[in-house]
Amino acid sequence: MSEVKIYTRKGDDGTTGLWYGGRVAKNDPRTSAYGDVDEAISQIAVARAGTADTQPTLHDDLLEMQRCMFIGCAQLATLPEHAHKLEAGVTLLTGEMIDALEARIDWYKERVELPPKFIIPGGTALSAQLDVARTVVRRAERSVVALKEGGGLPDETVLRYLNRASDLLFVMARFADEPDPVVFEGRG
Repeated sequence: MSEVKIYTRKGDDGTTGLWYGGRVAKNDPRTSAYGDVDEAISQIAVARAGTADTQPTLHDDLLEMQRCMFIGCAQLATLPEHAHKLEAGVTLLTGEMIDALEARIDWYKERVELPPKFIIPGGTALSAQLDVARTVVRRAERSVVALKEGGGLPDETVLRYLNRASDLLFVMARFADEPDPVVFEGRG
C-alpha cells in the first residue's frame, strides 16, 4: 500500500490551499464556488451511474461534462494573480468546450418534444437524478457569480460553461423522460 497520507493537518486552522499557491478560508467565496462545482460533479455521477448499459450516449456525455467541470474546479481554485499559469483544456475551460455543450444541447433537443408548460421533475428515476444535478449546477453558477462580483473571477468561461451545463442537463432529463414528461397543469 501507498505511504501517501490523506490528511495533512494544514486545514485544521480553517483554511485551504489553492492551485498554484495561496491559502484562503474554507468559507471563502472561491472555495464555495469550486465546492459547489465539486458537488455538481458528484451529483452528475449519481445520474451517470445507472446509464452505462441502458443509455450509453447519456453516460458518455455526462462523463465528459464531469471531466470539464474538474477543469473548471482547477480554474476556480486558482487566484487571479496565478491565472496566467492555467493551461487551456487542462486547468482552463475553453470556448470550444462551451461550443461542444451547445452542440449536445441541440442534439438532445432534436430528439425530445418540450411541452410549453412547466415540467414536474421525476418522470423517471434517471430524469429525476438529472434534474437534481441541474439544480446543483445552478447553485454552483450562483456561487461563481458571487465570486465574479467580488472581483475573483478573471475569466468567465467557467460561468458560461455552468450556464450551458444546466441547460444540457435539462434537455437530458427530458430525453430520459421520453416519451411522456409530467407537466404542471395547475389547479382549477
